[in-house]
Amino acid sequence: MSLKKPEHFLILLAAAGSFAFSAWHTLLNNFAIEAAGFGGIEIGILQSLREVPGFLAFTTVFVLLLIREQSFALISIALLGLGVVLTGLLPSEYGLYFTTVLMSVGFHYYFTLQQSLTMQWVDKSRSPLVMGRQMSAKSIASILVFAGIWVGMELFDLGYVWLYAVAGCGALLVALAAWWWFPRFAHETPQHKHLVLRRRYWLYYALVFMSGARRQIFVVFAGFLMVQKFGYSASDIALLFLINHAINTPLAPRIGRLISHWGERRVLTLEYLGLIVIFR
Repeated sequence: MSLKKPEHFLILLAAAGSFAFSAWHTLLNNFAIEAAGFGGIEIGILQSLREVPGFLAFTTVFVLLLIREQSFALISIALLGLGVVLTGLLPSEYGLYFTTVLMSVGFHYYFTLQQSLTMQWVDKSRSPLVMGRQMSAKSIASILVFAGIWVGMELFDLGYVWLYAVAGCGALLVALAAWWWFPRFAHETPQHKHLVLRRRYWLYYALVFMSGARRQIFVVFAGFLMVQKFGYSASDIALLFLINHAINTPLAPRIGRLISHWGERRVLTLEYLGLIVIFR
């Protein structure tokens, strides 16, 4: 079986992106408080800056006028890795703002390209399964990061600089290896080089908007509160995330098959009903 298929490229990059981002996200709150002296205001500013590249991700269509989408995906992973490496080397308020924006540019552009490339390279009947495998790859990479952080801090007393460097360099090396190893794949479905908005998708747009708002309120400040108020260490946070992803890893492919069987509308309905129960 050839290991140079488009879906293998997508799975490898998904794992690399998750490897670097999981390390950045897991260590962020402890690093921001201990190394940069952040409070609630500063972490709010940082998270706001982090979302600016996400808002500007629509500019992807303009960048694609200049370079191939596959190459852009590799550059995005490299930017993500570079931002993570530099995070540990710039332990100050403005240093953390800068590295966060750099990391976020790579992360959000790659996230956009990953979905686009999957739709273009993978047959529609198999795309939910391939997406599920990408989710599993992300979870496995995250599990390795969480376990590595716990072991590194608890057993070897590694500092933030080393942990950020290992995670970021891992993503950089994968981007270079993928550039050299994989051929340039042809697109089965041509990519539009313009924005596409449909009135009939208004509900989906609204749900995505509210999902982002919910994430910022809960995910961002819940983690910060755990560190600042309840004194969770970075290794404690890593262990908590490790348990969560250990559950997600075997479930992701099954969720992909469930989407194929039930359809996107029913699965999204189930997801958001669950969120209503959790956050009520």
